[in-house]
Amino acid sequence: MVLGYEDETLSLFGFGADSFIEVMSGIGIAMMIIRIKQNTDSSNRNFEITALKITGTSFYLLATGLTAGTVLNIVNHREPETTLWGVIISLISIAVMVWLMNAKKSVGRKLHSEPIIADANCTKICVYMSLVLLVSSLFYELTGFAYADAIGALGLTYFSISEGKEAFERGKRQGM
Repeated sequence: MVLGYEDETLSLFGFGADSFIEVMSGIGIAMMIIRIKQNTDSSNRNFEITALKITGTSFYLLATGLTAGTVLNIVNHREPETTLWGVIISLISIAVMVWLMNAKKSVGRKLHSEPIIADANCTKICVYMSLVLLVSSLFYELTGFAYADAIGALGLTYFSISEGKEAFERGKRQGM
């Protein structure tokens, strides 16, 4: 987020915000795993539903912020100073997120936990978001096309909305 802010790169800033949501979701999942281990007989349903609501709301807020930022950048003809950090961070992220997604799916299946599996799917979307960041950042670096960053931010918006929607749908299936 800091690098995106400093370089005025909306797609990198949005990607950083998405990463923050991922970290918060991961902390919630870790707390749930600890709770499951300590209270094997208790129901996790209320905790899981709350976690899904928070995750869904966070993604909708991110999508709203990215859309507003995109509109402002286009109206004000703002473009990033550089998107080199977006290229570097997205390449690292793709490698890490693929590994993390597979690890989360494995744990979710073993614990029969919808929120952990949903979190793994969220991580899969982060791989896609990393690819969007890579393409838009690389395209800007190679061509200087002023709206490459804005288009990348809109791509991130699409995935944020789909992730928010998925989190709320999973919550409804669990009795939200």
